[in-house]
Amino acid sequence: MLSRTTASATASASLSVSSLSSTNPSRFLSHLSPNCSRFSGLKKLSYTFPNPLSNFVSVRWNRSKNTNYKAKRNNCDRSRMENFTTRALAEPLKNPGELIDSVETFIFDCDGVIWKGDKLIDGVPETLDMLRSKGKRLVFVTNNSTKSRKQYGKKFETLGLNVSEEEIFASSFAAAAYLKSINFPKDKKVYVIGEDGILKELELAGFEYLGGPDDGGKKIELKPGFLMEHDKDVGAVVVGFDRYFNYYKIQYGTLCIRENPGCLFIATNRDAVTHLTDAQEWAGGGSMVGAVSGSTRREPLVVGKPSTFMMDYLANKFGILKSQICMVGDRLDTDILFGQNGGCKTLLVLSGVTTLPMLQNPNNSIQPDFYTNKISDFLPLKAATV
Repeated sequence: MLSRTTASATASASLSVSSLSSTNPSRFLSHLSPNCSRFSGLKKLSYTFPNPLSNFVSVRWNRSKNTNYKAKRNNCDRSRMENFTTRALAEPLKNPGELIDSVETFIFDCDGVIWKGDKLIDGVPETLDMLRSKGKRLVFVTNNSTKSRKQYGKKFETLGLNVSEEEIFASSFAAAAYLKSINFPKDKKVYVIGEDGILKELELAGFEYLGGPDDGGKKIELKPGFLMEHDKDVGAVVVGFDRYFNYYKIQYGTLCIRENPGCLFIATNRDAVTHLTDAQEWAGGGSMVGAVSGSTRREPLVVGKPSTFMMDYLANKFGILKSQICMVGDRLDTDILFGQNGGCKTLLVLSGVTTLPMLQNPNNSIQPDFYTNKISDFLPLKAATV
């Protein structure tokens, strides 16, 4: 049966929150545990949902008179341990037809699922055609921010796949969509540490930006008394994968985040590795985000997987019940967690980052509903033994 009873392996769900205010610099990004009572005594706590598509909330507080903070924190930590349970181990996909019939929509990750680098994974065209013939909605979600949706559409076309731009959701698009969802002021600018995909999506959304590839060749000449200037109108720094990453960008982004009141720190993703070629893994966008996080001592608001922002956006856009979605991906900590956070069924494919020993490692707490070798195992008579 597909409706297996499982308990969450996550001791507490983390919710990223943010706000931007050009007139009130006291609002800032933070992390809260919504199931934790440690914040119940905070004063002047106010929630504002800027857009129904977003799970992010704005928050402001004054903790100066919260004398019971430590006690409540200890109680919260004990509560976490008491409620901790282990998720049931993933099952090999033995009956793909049953899974296909149980959902209306399949969300596919791209790198490691549809392709590796610029090489299509075997059996993908036939699998997608079969699912479409059964009336399934297909959506393709990628954390790679180097391309816009339109550019990804061209990549699908080059690989011989018929995928429309409306079916593609990249983290570059998610960054622009998030800024729109919070009504990011038009008189503010966005500094981009990333590539062309982010710039194109920001331009389509009507936001003014600077940085990106143009800053890839800039250098800092350190002299006694040198002071680096930055644009005081930057209200958000967006960090994504950047093959032209350099010290100039780190310093410029750091100055904006630390010195511009209310400046947002947004990450398209925190992926440790990515597939630039099919020969090996390469350092991912998380390495760029980590550098800026280290210099600012701030944690970013992540709009890509496993954040639920894109899942909520998709469910709203297409009118999809999340229980009728199956998330298919090759990464446990992004794809599978993305599906689980959104309340979807999950299928791990072993054609990308995650191997079977990694999945079955006793230290791994993220267990999908099912796993299989690659998505072509959906095809009749091809359910593989893994």
